[in-house]
Amino acid sequence: MPCFNEGLNARETIEAALAQRYENIEVIAINDGSIDNTAAVLDQLAREYARLRVIHLAENQGKAVALQAGAAAARSDFLVCIDGDALLDKDAAVYLVAPLLNHPRVGAVTGNPRIRTRSTLIGRVQVGEFSSIIGLIKRTQRIYGQVFTVSGVIAAFRRRALAEVGYWSPDMITEDIDISWKLQLRHWSIFFEPRALCWILMPETLKGLWKQRLRWAQGGRRGVYCQYASLVELGVPAHVAAVY
Repeated sequence: MPCFNEGLNARETIEAALAQRYENIEVIAINDGSIDNTAAVLDQLAREYARLRVIHLAENQGKAVALQAGAAAARSDFLVCIDGDALLDKDAAVYLVAPLLNHPRVGAVTGNPRIRTRSTLIGRVQVGEFSSIIGLIKRTQRIYGQVFTVSGVIAAFRRRALAEVGYWSPDMITEDIDISWKLQLRHWSIFFEPRALCWILMPETLKGLWKQRLRWAQGGRRGVYCQYASLVELGVPAHVAAVY
């Protein structure tokens, strides 16, 4: 769980992760150079919960680097990755890990994020967007036979698959899109599990929403640019690779 300036949310998020019904779980929180009280909150939580380990990065290096640090510290074959403000449903880890156990070529399983900020019109609109439109897209892709991207908010990975593709790229804006394409280019499948729920915070102002969606668009464009040659090498026609 990468955390950057999550002092207000860290306790609630970590306690939800520790409440998972999945057996033999450890929680690793990575403080990505926060400048608020995140470090103090995480250290206090580590004193309260033996199953929590905390890693402090000296400076903010981005989510991809924080995820790499957490993966290096983890002892398990399967990694469930969430944001620092995401609240996992108690059965989320069970549902996420099941496809990894049952299907050896599944490299990642993406969960089903739901919005918990609903105090403004923008927040309520996003509730509909995530619960209907994005969920429908993922379900359609699953019927088609391939889910194209994992959610950066909630996803589980097979460690062997991550190691094979070099883990997350630190220079990518949207590490979720990048890791999804890297896995698929090495013939790992991605699975969507709609029962793996988590509750997330989203922007509730037009300015915040614009910044978020601009970041998503820039990350997707850079991902296409970086993976374009690999897609063509695999035999994907150039005009298809450009929109993949």
